[in-house]
Amino acid sequence: MANEARRPTPADPMPQATRPGDIPSETVRNLPPELGPDAVGVLDRRTFVFSNAAGDVPAGSIGGLVHNDTRLLNRWVLTICGSPLLVLSSGTVEDYSAAFFVASPELPGLQANAIGVRRQRFISNGMHERLELQSYAGEPVSIQLRLAVGTDFADLFEIKETVRDRSHQITRSHARDGSRLEFTYRNGTFEVRTRVLADPPADQVDGDVLVWELHLAPNQEWRCDLQVPLHYDEVQIGPAERGFGEAFDVEQDDPLVRWEHAKPVLQSDSDLLRDVYHKSALDLTALRTEIRLENETVVLLSAGLPWFLTIFGRDTLITAYQTMGGGPDLARGALLALAGHQGTECDDFTDEEPGKILHEYRSGELTKLGLKPHKPYYGTADATQLWLILLSEYWRWTGDDQFVQGLRDNAYAALRWIDEYGDRNNDGYVEYATRSPQGLGNQCWRDSWDGVLFSTGAMPVLPISTCEIQGYTYDAKLRFAELADGPLDDPSLARRLRSEAADLRDRFNRDFWIDDRGGYYALGLDGDNRQIDMMTSNQGHLLWSGIVPTERAAIVAGQLMSDRLFSGWGVRTTATDDPAYNPIGYHRGTVWPHDNSIIACGLARYGFRQEANRIVTAMLDAAQFSGCRLPEAFSGYDRSFGRAPVPYPTACNPQAWASGAPLLFLRTLLGTEPRNHQLTLDPEIPPEIGRIRMTNVSAFGSRWDIEATTTQSYIRLAP
Repeated sequence: MANEARRPTPADPMPQATRPGDIPSETVRNLPPELGPDAVGVLDRRTFVFSNAAGDVPAGSIGGLVHNDTRLLNRWVLTICGSPLLVLSSGTVEDYSAAFFVASPELPGLQANAIGVRRQRFISNGMHERLELQSYAGEPVSIQLRLAVGTDFADLFEIKETVRDRSHQITRSHARDGSRLEFTYRNGTFEVRTRVLADPPADQVDGDVLVWELHLAPNQEWRCDLQVPLHYDEVQIGPAERGFGEAFDVEQDDPLVRWEHAKPVLQSDSDLLRDVYHKSALDLTALRTEIRLENETVVLLSAGLPWFLTIFGRDTLITAYQTMGGGPDLARGALLALAGHQGTECDDFTDEEPGKILHEYRSGELTKLGLKPHKPYYGTADATQLWLILLSEYWRWTGDDQFVQGLRDNAYAALRWIDEYGDRNNDGYVEYATRSPQGLGNQCWRDSWDGVLFSTGAMPVLPISTCEIQGYTYDAKLRFAELADGPLDDPSLARRLRSEAADLRDRFNRDFWIDDRGGYYALGLDGDNRQIDMMTSNQGHLLWSGIVPTERAAIVAGQLMSDRLFSGWGVRTTATDDPAYNPIGYHRGTVWPHDNSIIACGLARYGFRQEANRIVTAMLDAAQFSGCRLPEAFSGYDRSFGRAPVPYPTACNPQAWASGAPLLFLRTLLGTEPRNHQLTLDPEIPPEIGRIRMTNVSAFGSRWDIEATTTQSYIRLAP
């Protein structure tokens, strides 16, 4: 009876449902201490390897080789005479490659560091690793080099929580000559294989361990190449094949590297701005995936390393928007790929509805066997509006009427979803509440279970309509009206959408505004129509969408830049004077670069250029403490707390919309907007940044050169 009285909340969205005990939840465990703070990750497309600083993956850790959401290696440990190696230095070379410099420990009859070892690792059409040993002993030595290999074939969702024991279903067919280890796992229609190839072959195979008996003279070198081949399905396009000489040469002929070279070239008086832009471009390159659709090959972005190397609706769309100034390819790929998976029916398990844009696509065992709803999962209330916003933005930058017309049915279906399915309780707002026992409780960008709370920390009841989703809906309808007046040639629809948007704006500003604390917008309305009064950064998204009346914009800008929200490094997700605030809570006080890029863009839209620049320069300052890379998030401690921003412990690095943020910051600084097949420029450059010059900017099928300083600017077609 007690269970019947419980109402759905983001923490318990399906109180009547029972989750099977062996299916992982959405809970994410922290990075375990086995890999440590110096863990090294390499990635390419939907493949990554995480190891410790020595290059090893200890069994039972969160590390390993993961490809297409399945872990192919969960143990990869190199020892000399049974002892682990000493770490000298290690780190990534490029996003897809790393080098580890290690040495032998003190052993009987052998001093420490007598054997130097270099491990080079990279990903292309497989995981490749080269072992190079050199003896610095004064006399010949005999050592045993062992590489312990293992796999659990865990689904990505299990790696984050609890891994099911598959050992009784894993078969081995190792080569007796030491040239190959092979593991195979089958479960119904799901089959996966891991092969480890060694050249030269091991002298013996001891269970799942490759063993080489080495006899080295003084200064003698020895080398071995290892490969773990990867399988790509018929839709995926694998990376170009690399050799060891090429893997550490960024000039190789690889499609992703070609894209990196074709991006706009940035010159600036600010070395920091230039370096952050360059690092972001490299990270976006690493996160790109090429897939085959019916008529063309398109480029997409995975969301982030390690857990989100797949297509996400919201993340992919926002990153494509952020990077539009770098060229339209990412937006085109996102629009086509997501349209190809647009919802066509109602399915409670996947939260699918006609016209809805997906949230997340997975391809691991649990998904393929129907135990997880992610092929694809549709639990998002904002991706559909963001798809329409991106379609409009793509058209504004390209003027490609034919492309928009080709997606006409998808656009109309998305609009119908907003009106017929998005508004679940007919109150005029888009809200969310999952119908799936495997579904997300929160389906906005603050999608952790406690990302949406009352200011006291109390949990709201579902369904919930968050404020920024209404802003996206408002913007999507106005942009659709522009398309309806233009390439879609539907003027009556344009008039209707503008009327609906105006009505939404009026109702929203009546229902979501709170006069307390100087005035601000509620985070949302819950299922009892109560204002969720947590003060949050989501208000900045309202400026970006344009739903805020001019007379309230200054109040919102003041709140965003107040000490309660602005940390000195950026705008926090939650105000410090809310009891629910936590500087290391995922959505309860951290600082997110993508969030700040949208906020800065919104501030600039309403004329608050100095405030926008303050965010931009703070973000750039923060990036210099993490190798010029903006992480997914960092902690919300005030800048006075320490000389550097405090890292968020499990932030994705790199993460697509964090890497896309500097490109949107640049657009905000320059005031670059497409209008009537021309790029317009309205710069406001802070003195500490000085001159900005961008060449090779793509718009309307042409290339443009832009230059701006604190006092003058120009924009023109590139010669």
